[in-house]
Formats: sequence, structure tokens, C-alpha cells
Amino acid sequence: MSVLFDEPGPKARGRIRMATVLGTLAAVVLVVLAVRQFAANGQLDAARWQPYGTWPMWRYLLDGLWSTFLAAVVSAALSMALGVALALGRLSPRAWVRLPSAAYVEVVRVVPALLLVYVVLFALPRYGLDLPLFWKLVVPLTVSNAAAYAEIFRAGIGSIERGQMEAGLAVGLTRFQAMRLIVLPQAARRVLPSIVSQSVGLLKDTSLGFVVSYGELLYSGKVLAAYNGLLIQTYLVVALIYLVVNASLSKLARTLEARQPVTLRRRTAGA
Repeated sequence: MSVLFDEPGPKARGRIRMATVLGTLAAVVLVVLAVRQFAANGQLDAARWQPYGTWPMWRYLLDGLWSTFLAAVVSAALSMALGVALALGRLSPRAWVRLPSAAYVEVVRVVPALLLVYVVLFALPRYGLDLPLFWKLVVPLTVSNAAAYAEIFRAGIGSIERGQMEAGLAVGLTRFQAMRLIVLPQAARRVLPSIVSQSVGLLKDTSLGFVVSYGELLYSGKVLAAYNGLLIQTYLVVALIYLVVNASLSKLARTLEARQPVTLRRRTAGA
């Protein structure tokens, strides 16, 4: 479960299960209808899928996937670092630190990442700041996701018993040292599943590289479809790659969560 929400009760879990079943049935119906339509128009003919049995096609898409991973990893690292700083800022007793941190989180969380991409792409060059192509994607993703990571870390820090900080202060550590050496390591372990889940969303956001012509997976699919004329086949293969990668990361998040003690998960969820 996420550290940002309370654990659902029996009625809520029942509604969630019902919504899941209905959503799954609707998805299955849509897939069946789509497959029938593709078959009727010859899109499932073996000849149209044959190119994706060759290595050059997959090598090109895997190069795009590597660019996606690179942008996602750099964005995640920068976002988490900024997120920790913002979380500590929101918990600071000093108003001049706490208020700007809170304002950043509250404002950025409601701003679409695509809008931030457009700001970096069109607005900043007018003021003489024309970033390299890679950073035109990474910077807006970092700015956008830092707010989400900040709330995750803040919830994790809030779940740590107050006695941990007090014990650190009692042995002579400063507040910052106690936070860095005692509280933050424990909080990071508790929110690790939520960090992985947020990173899945960040990985999907790298598809915005399509806007800035960064050669990530979706943009590579666009170029490949324009080259071979296999629009539907190409984008279905790209979608399958995204599905496998994101499902694997989501599974990792659930596994990490399941390995946490039940009492720890309840305490973190209630933070």
C-alpha cells in the first residue's frame, strides 16, 4: 500500500475488487474487438509482422529503450535528491525554509509535466538558456517528480517513532546528524515500495521525449513506423515493451512491500 493513503476498509476493498473485475472485463472486450478489426483489415497477416522477427528492428528499439532507461534513471536520481531536500524543508521549524518548500510541492504537483516540457523547450531559449536535448527532457521530469518524491519521503519520516530522533539528540548528535544518520535511512527503507511505484510513473513520463525529439522508445517507434510503414505493428510492439518493463517494476514494488512486516506497513500507511 502507498504511504500516502490510509489502508482501505472491508467495504472499500470490496468496491476496489468490483471495479477491478469490471475494468478487466471491459479491457478484454476492447482487446477482442480490436483484434477482430485488425484481422478484418489484414493487420494480423504474417508478412506485416515478419520484420519484427529480425535483429536490426529490435536493436533499434532496444537502443530507444536504453535511452528511456538513461533519462529515467538520471531523472529519478535528481528527483529523489531534490525530494529529500524538499521533505526536510517542509518539516523544518524555520518558516523561511518550510513555506517555500511547501509552496513548491503544492504548486508543482498540480502542473502537468508536459507543460514543464514546453517551458524548457520554448520559454527558456528566449532567455538564452537552451539546454542540450537530453536535459530538455530530464529537467522538467526532475522538477515534476521531485514534488511527489518529497511527499513520499515526508510520509516516511513521519512514520518513524519520535524516540529515534530524541535518542540521537541525547547522545550528542545535532538535529541534522540525527536526521541523516538515524531517521532518513529507516524512512527510506519503509517507503522503498512507494519509491519504486513512483519511478514506474517517471519511466512512463519519459515518453514526453517524443515532444523534444529525444530518441527514447516512443520516438524511436515513430521513426521506425515512418520508415517501414508498419504503424500499427510498430506501436503495438512498443506498447508491449512498455507493458513488460512497467509490469516488472510494479511487481518489484509489490514484492518489496510484501517483505515488510505487517506492523511496519500499517504504521507507515498511517503516517
